Amino acid sequence: MSNPMLFAVTCLIWGSTWIAINFQISELDPAVSVAFRFTIAACILGLWCLLRRLPLKLSLQTHKQLVLVGLLFYTLDYTFLYAAQHHIISALLALLSSTIIYINVVLRRIMLGKPMRFEVIVGASFGLLGIFLIFIPEFKNMDMNEGLVMGLLFASASFLSAGLGNVVSEKILDAGTPVIQMNFWAMSYSLIFTYGFALFSGASFSLPKEPNFYYALVYLALFGSVLAFGAYMKLLQQIGSDKAAYVVLIYPIVALAISTLFEAYQWTLVSALGVIIVLFGNAVAMGKVAMFMREAPEI
Repeated sequence: MSNPMLFAVTCLIWGSTWIAINFQISELDPAVSVAFRFTIAACILGLWCLLRRLPLKLSLQTHKQLVLVGLLFYTLDYTFLYAAQHHIISALLALLSSTIIYINVVLRRIMLGKPMRFEVIVGASFGLLGIFLIFIPEFKNMDMNEGLVMGLLFASASFLSAGLGNVVSEKILDAGTPVIQMNFWAMSYSLIFTYGFALFSGASFSLPKEPNFYYALVYLALFGSVLAFGAYMKLLQQIGSDKAAYVVLIYPIVALAISTLFEAYQWTLVSALGVIIVLFGNAVAMGKVAMFMREAPEI
């Protein structure tokens, strides 16, 4: 599958998961919801490996790194993300998520010794501006309260964990580890931490009665985890975690498109301009705009 196709699949699926997550956070503790989601996803990946006879044996060093990915990328990132979405509006969450790109750029330089690509930094800055313009109306209705502060803390922890998880994943994939096996082991290891945290915190494991919870759970596990993470990790392997992270600026637009169809979201000239700026930023980050490709410095 080509890079543009991988990028599109990731954005389309993750753009729709924002709605599904709302059915999760309203019914169950965030840690338990995340645990259930990745339990199903890990089982699907494990079954696929068995059916396709994919080798699951990896080196001890790789397993140590996968434990870290499981903790950072699947346990901490998603547990904090679910908790943040419970406290703050999706508009602010979408804006804050754009910082993952900057985090990835810096961490790739520190941890992997890879250069900070100028076009990615410039493209991310355009994207940040575009996301802000898209969600201006929602920011006007935002309440300054204690829940907002808690939401900001959860969101910051989520995106820092995601950035670290991205860079460690890139290191593992650079060593030639297959994507499917990597995701299986990382998700499996994450369950130790997620269930452990849920039990330690005294979270309730009582199953909700609302059917929408289970529809959303299956969708998040199969599409949001197995398929989208498979596409994203392949993309990360092929273009780097800094460029791959640009999906966080595109999938909010997908979420708005879905909202337009089903929730009567009202577009404005400013929000439309924001979309154009985000897409332009994406073109810059991917090296598709000549003015930024010429002699673009690497730091």
